[in-house]
Amino acid sequence: MSRIALLFTVLIFAALPQAAGAKTICTIVLDAGSSDVLHEKGECDRRATPASTFKVALALIGFDAGYLKDAQSPVLPFKEGYVDWAGKEWRQDTTPARWMRYSVVWYSQQIAKALGAQRISGDLQKIGFGNADISGDKGYNNGLERAWIASSLEISPREQVVYLSRMLRYELPVSAEAVDLTKSIVQIDQGQGGWTVHGKTGLAFPRNADRSFNRSRGFGWYVGWAEKGGRQVVFARLIQDEKRQKTTPSTRAKASLLKDLDGLTR
Repeated sequence: MSRIALLFTVLIFAALPQAAGAKTICTIVLDAGSSDVLHEKGECDRRATPASTFKVALALIGFDAGYLKDAQSPVLPFKEGYVDWAGKEWRQDTTPARWMRYSVVWYSQQIAKALGAQRISGDLQKIGFGNADISGDKGYNNGLERAWIASSLEISPREQVVYLSRMLRYELPVSAEAVDLTKSIVQIDQGQGGWTVHGKTGLAFPRNADRSFNRSRGFGWYVGWAEKGGRQVVFARLIQDEKRQKTTPSTRAKASLLKDLDGLTR
């Protein structure tokens, strides 16, 4: 076997574990203006934990309520005892812009506690964000801490793109200022084909019967909107691992969507 053929074979087999180890539950892309479906494949009505994609909806609610002021205010200090799974990026004072960029869970928790369950649940219903259930784990009274992380709150990919398209058309029951401020803090990336992509990832692991996390079955989201040449589309991709992998499913969902988006909009 030639060196080139051998290298090609090695590359194929190196790619197989990741391809075989995850399932794309749904990819859906809508025209933002008309809501016409440009691409849909998979179980797009299947609800799952939103994980950190919830931050977009929470930002809308927080800005509309006036708790969040702008991209740099309020500045909330990190306190010992706050969740710090992501290390040093979470162990420091955080603004709304920084919260979204580094997906800081404790900042979400502080917003949720400040606004309260009744306000958040009611606004989620008005927005159309999934089942709007922020009760949390049954019997644990932890809804304001983790309802959106493999717990009671669930949303489908279709519901994600529908509420996002309504947001971009300023049709949600929140102020235009809340929409503009939310849009201003969502991370921007460049997709293939010249698309400017505004999106949020989400990662969560389902629980086993003993309440430990099943890290071989992680959910990975990437949702948002993209613009190119006067066109605007909204998208959602949801994958779930079938075996534990070296990279997170949310990282792979984002990378693959950025690569695929141009072809999905034709």
